[in-house]
Amino acid sequence: MGGKQSFPMVQIPKGRTFVVTGASRGIGYETTKWIAMMGGTVVMACRSQDAAVQAMRRMNKEYKELKSRGETPGLVDVEELSLYFMPLDLSSLQSTKEFVHTYRESGRPLHVLVCNAGVVKAIPEKTDDGFESMLQVNYLSHFLLVGLLLPMMKNAAADDDIRVVMVSSDAHRMCKFDLETIDYSGEPEKFGYFDYYGRSKLYQIMQAHCLRRRLRNTGITVSAVHPGMVETDIGREFLDNKMWQLFVSFNRLIGMLQCPYDGARTVIDLAVNPALQGAPAVYYKNCSPGGSSAAARNEVHQEALWTWTMETLKDHFKEDEVYCLEGADPV
Repeated sequence: MGGKQSFPMVQIPKGRTFVVTGASRGIGYETTKWIAMMGGTVVMACRSQDAAVQAMRRMNKEYKELKSRGETPGLVDVEELSLYFMPLDLSSLQSTKEFVHTYRESGRPLHVLVCNAGVVKAIPEKTDDGFESMLQVNYLSHFLLVGLLLPMMKNAAADDDIRVVMVSSDAHRMCKFDLETIDYSGEPEKFGYFDYYGRSKLYQIMQAHCLRRRLRNTGITVSAVHPGMVETDIGREFLDNKMWQLFVSFNRLIGMLQCPYDGARTVIDLAVNPALQGAPAVYYKNCSPGGSSAAARNEVHQEALWTWTMETLKDHFKEDEVYCLEGADPV
């Protein structure tokens, strides 16, 4: 860790509850582990129960090793970290709704939602809901997740520090905003996967801006983060691509590739740092305000995207949930 640690080692009450999507590996794994090691309760929202259970075992093992060495002050003193698994497949809107139903039935509060899970696809794939997969997994299903969980978060906001953190990317700077081609329907060989990946991350930042405006009087903090260029298995579909191999090797050589822990630092900071309640900026990187692209900050385009998204997902929201998303108090 050394000098790179930029989030404070705060003592998180066990009752303070976090949901992290894609929590079993990469940035989500490190985010989950460190929040739990500071005392928080974390619900791991993942597709695979086996992967989540294995991740929990590894987290507890690493926690006990750190604790025994005594090199990291501020760790909670418990036998087992407070970790729970709930199934969530963001490629399915139905699975997203079922996760929310299960979460509500659990009786748990929700203080911090970390929208971390994401995919990169080399060729265009359609989900069962009919959307290009990066659009749905990285953006649409997370939008639905936020919207369905928001009423219970707003009910707690008067007394608690409530936050939504969206893990975006500086890849959003490399693309333009175009509603006409938002859901790719062209030929597979013409698919610009990096462009569409960047678009999905652009939409997250634009959503954060829209939510900020609508929730400005609720006490809920909404932010987006660029974790840096992180060496995870998100690019596993490109392992046979020579250009990808050269790209990874070059960036590893010059020290641009970060480990998942370093990539998670800003995410963790936005999730736990008391000083970032009501954080003034929308977009962060390196644990500081980062400044997003002009396209991400364009309020006309933000509202156009919001209108398109609400129309696209209208059959999945109840009327009171729509009112809540638009800033009204939950019923």
